[in-house]
Amino acid sequence: MHWYLEVLRKYTLFTGRSRRSEYWYFTLFNLIVITVLWFIDSVMRKIVGFGMFGILYGLAVLLPGIAVSIRRLHDTDRSGWWMLLALVPIVGLVLIVLLAEDSNAGTNRYGQNPKLVIA
Repeated sequence: MHWYLEVLRKYTLFTGRSRRSEYWYFTLFNLIVITVLWFIDSVMRKIVGFGMFGILYGLAVLLPGIAVSIRRLHDTDRSGWWMLLALVPIVGLVLIVLLAEDSNAGTNRYGQNPKLVIA
C-alpha cells in the first residue's frame, strides 16, 4: 500500500527513476482494485443497468500509471518513449520484460539509483 500511495503522490512526476517494487506493487494494487470494481460494476449493471466505477477508477489512475512506467524505464536507462511499444500488438509484450529488468547500478542520465537513496 505504501508504494501505491507513493506513486499517487508523484502522479505528474515523469522525471527520475522508480524501483521495480514501486512499479509492480502499484500494478498489483491496481489489479486488485479493478477486480473488486469489476464485481461491483457487474452487480450494478444487473440492478441499475450500468456500472461506471471501473471506468472512473481507470481514468483516475491513468496518469499515475503512465508516470510510474516512464520512471521505471528511466531506471533501466531507457527513454519513456519505449512506452509506445504497448501500442504495437505482440511486440508490446517486450515492454513487460523491460519493466521487469533490474536497475542500472549507480547513477544514469535520469538520476541516482533509487535503491541507494535513503528515505
